[in-house]
Amino acid sequence: MKKNQEHIPYPTAPYHSRRQPVYAANGVVAASQPLASQAGMTILQKGGNAVDAAIAAAVVLTVVQPASCGIGGDAFALVWDGRKLHGLNGSGRAPGRLTADIARKRGYEEMPWLGWLPVTVPGAPAAWRDLHQRFGRLPFADLFETAVAYAEEGYPVSPMSQFGLHRTWNKFRRELNADDFARWADVWGQDGRPPRVGELWRHAGMARTLRRIAETDAEAFYTGELAEEMAAFATQSGGFLSADDLANHRSSWVEPISANYRGYDVWEIPPNGQGLAALIALNILEGFGLADRPRESVESYHLQLEAMKLAFADARRYIADPERAAVPTEALLSKAYATERRQLITDRAALPEPGDPQQGGTVYLAAADSDGMMISLIESTYTGFGSGMVVPGTGIALQNRGKGFTLEPGHRNELEPGKRPFHTIIPGFLTKDGRPVGPFGVMGGHMQPQGHVQMVVNTVDYGLNPQASLDATRWHWQQERAVKLEPAIAPDIAAGLQARGHAVEIYPDVGLFGNGQIIWRLESGAYAAGSDGRADGGAVGY
Repeated sequence: MKKNQEHIPYPTAPYHSRRQPVYAANGVVAASQPLASQAGMTILQKGGNAVDAAIAAAVVLTVVQPASCGIGGDAFALVWDGRKLHGLNGSGRAPGRLTADIARKRGYEEMPWLGWLPVTVPGAPAAWRDLHQRFGRLPFADLFETAVAYAEEGYPVSPMSQFGLHRTWNKFRRELNADDFARWADVWGQDGRPPRVGELWRHAGMARTLRRIAETDAEAFYTGELAEEMAAFATQSGGFLSADDLANHRSSWVEPISANYRGYDVWEIPPNGQGLAALIALNILEGFGLADRPRESVESYHLQLEAMKLAFADARRYIADPERAAVPTEALLSKAYATERRQLITDRAALPEPGDPQQGGTVYLAAADSDGMMISLIESTYTGFGSGMVVPGTGIALQNRGKGFTLEPGHRNELEPGKRPFHTIIPGFLTKDGRPVGPFGVMGGHMQPQGHVQMVVNTVDYGLNPQASLDATRWHWQQERAVKLEPAIAPDIAAGLQARGHAVEIYPDVGLFGNGQIIWRLESGAYAAGSDGRADGGAVGY
């Protein structure tokens, strides 16, 4: 961090941003849709804590931002309880009847995006319940009231939500069979088309589903009538998901993993999540003096890209379900291994290859309360509306997280019954000297660890406040030497990267670069929060 900064990051002048952070002393909620942020704030003002607020916001997001998350998706969380950090892995497992051989015999060389093959057990409802049972203060059912009202009475569709609906509508109409598309369009359509911005959307079936989850502490979803409806639909339509798969689902409380970056501890959920990739990249970058190079310089962009490429190579080789395959997390995060990998970075763009550390992947939200409890929470159905499989009458769109498996025989992450896939969604958290700085995250599949790295670098190396950090221009490594840059990045930087061997493309779709939220706790005990301008969202506080 720059020498003139305090122990904990404090707001500096805006950087490429006309918006200031939200400052609040009693509590703050930052989410990618303002109705969700407001729902969380209402819970805080009713006496709920940060976890209550985050759950309320998360449930609302399944209604108002359906192209990014849903009842049939997964969730992960990092919770600072005032003394320590806790991790929850709420990802689901592959159905017990589904094997890699089944997929290969159907002609697939890699897992498909759509249909029943990539469907895994939804973990989000159990994650909401488990977070509440451990940390919640208000009754569980109270946290669903706003979401149920929006589903039952309607909410006006916001611009980015409409964009996601429209894009998915066109994709599913092309790629799903007629029956599957009709079931999907029946839920999210309006008079045979996607709804327009400002039009009211409602679905009584989703309201009923959310109400039953609330009334039964999610038991209806895993062992009751909702579970029966999901299993029956799978049987009728050729799916693999069974009542036993749902009944056997469990979230996992896990020890978060971390890497120290210039005196700050950056925390992630351990594998099967891809947060490990962000930590590997930061370990590599720590050996370069980024703060001595301007943020908007070819050198800074180049070093970040090369470190990220090396980290992804290792992530794809080693990340898997740790209950089924050994993941060398400690070795991958060792400073000695980072030093070894750092030597591979030159002034030219390289092709990433995994190393051998054992020799000699949405909506993201954050909340904080007056007692100092903070939560970093992320949930997703993966790619827009997931698998395309929608359980009739329920508003449950089943995720396609199984796409994260490989069909390569013998790979640690090969599809197996009851196994969790490589997972893209990752919440982040920052501490220093055992004290909380706060939650942060950037959604967007392959973008997420890249976004985490850029937010940490923006904060620690360049001293940007939460809003400026989120609004600053971003890069996105694709594969091999391919890099996409936001249009606002200076032409001389794009040209300089091209000269170093990067295959640069200026890419106008902001969705590729993700969007995120950040909350930092200040020395005063108050909070500074930002919400990404690439989405509809906002941070609110009081």
